Amino acid sequence: MKTKTLITSLTILIVVAFTSCNQQPEITPEEAKEIAKEAYIYGFPLVVNYKTMYMYAVDENSPEYKGPFNESSCDARLFTPEDKAVVTPNSDTPYCMFWVDLRDEPQVISLPEIEAERFYHFQLIDLYTHNFAYLGTLTTGNKAGKYLIANQGWEGEKPEGVDEVIYCETDLFFVVVRTQLMNENDLENVKNIQDDYQLQALSSYLDKDMPKVVRMDNFPDWNEGDQFTAAAFNYLDVMLKLAKPVTSEKELRSKFTKLGIGTEKGFDISSFDEETQKAIEEGIKEGFQEIETFIKEYSADPLVSAKIFGTRDFLTQSAKENYKLDDFYIPRAVAAHLGLYGNSGAEAIYPGYFVDSTGVPLNALENKYSMTFKKDELPPVKAFWSLSMYDGKTQLFINNQLDRYLLNSNNMEAYDYNDDGSLTLYIQIESPGKELEPNWLPAPDGPFYCVMRLYGPKQEALLGEWVNPPMVKNNQNN
Repeated sequence: MKTKTLITSLTILIVVAFTSCNQQPEITPEEAKEIAKEAYIYGFPLVVNYKTMYMYAVDENSPEYKGPFNESSCDARLFTPEDKAVVTPNSDTPYCMFWVDLRDEPQVISLPEIEAERFYHFQLIDLYTHNFAYLGTLTTGNKAGKYLIANQGWEGEKPEGVDEVIYCETDLFFVVVRTQLMNENDLENVKNIQDDYQLQALSSYLDKDMPKVVRMDNFPDWNEGDQFTAAAFNYLDVMLKLAKPVTSEKELRSKFTKLGIGTEKGFDISSFDEETQKAIEEGIKEGFQEIETFIKEYSADPLVSAKIFGTRDFLTQSAKENYKLDDFYIPRAVAAHLGLYGNSGAEAIYPGYFVDSTGVPLNALENKYSMTFKKDELPPVKAFWSLSMYDGKTQLFINNQLDRYLLNSNNMEAYDYNDDGSLTLYIQIESPGKELEPNWLPAPDGPFYCVMRLYGPKQEALLGEWVNPPMVKNNQNN
């Protein structure tokens, strides 16, 4: 009897131990809700960044697939309504877009010499969506150069011929290359420039054997809409494992583990009781509401983009100075939601048009609109400017009879100017008339928004001394 009792007791202990190992730590619904809210705001940029990574570099069946990690991908064409992976894209600059993996070894980016009048840059974006470095016209210039990109753990020395070593705080990063298209006949020139951009492993650059590493990455399938539910934490799990926490975030990241986020097992909402599951969903909902509240409060600020895109250090400072926030997680999430991969202010700023001059949301089904630049008050830029149109629902370009998605400074001679030398642009569904058609930006039959892009903004634009003109109702024009 004693032996049987002993065996039974041991069995119970084993079952209890096994069960406890497969359950999340005990947590109250209130605590779960608060952690979920924090994790959602913190992690939203990483989640939508995962979407791009999955579509561009993982899912070979994706219509957006660019190629595997560490393989450059350029396309001498302009974005259209068929491009759906990135919201609020631009169609000023043919893109190169590719993902880089630094886990095995550093990578070397080699740039050709480019004519002085053409703007271009390489925007390097880590998994957090921080713009950790730029190469190009406004930073390294248009001269030829070679740049080695390494993760924080790399302890090698700068190789001969390399101009600079740049460190990334995450194991993977994304590259967006923009090369200015001068006019509709310039695509072949852009293609030739893109062909001269090079990405190669350090071992290849040094003409040595590449390290042989077999990786069994588990990248879950992307399901559109998951970024707005608790399913977002499944993707956040993946990204956090590729992004070691900085010292200032270790405590926060440790808090997330109470929900399983960032642990070896990962987040599993079914491991919580029903009340806690509901609390987690409520926390996520509140987190997204905070993001939207920030947008409503600050979207009218023409300089908001210059305050919410940049390096980690810049965002930390900007959050304190501009928004009186102790951290930058909400502005960073807003940036990822409204304009994923937006540029840092010194490279470009994005005055946005979401409401008209009276504060009413833009809707082309209800009104016609226009905006006028006074004589000698065009956007002050070192490179060029544009105004792009987006559907208010999809955040993408819209199909229209002209296949026109923007107006820009490359076409200054084509515009029709007013008698006083000012320039009026027309934003509406129907043509404002043949004579004014060069100034027409076709709008959808419903809600829309516009984004102005100033590439290489001058100080007067960055300091707010120059202000973009308002968008006004203009229902009297034909």
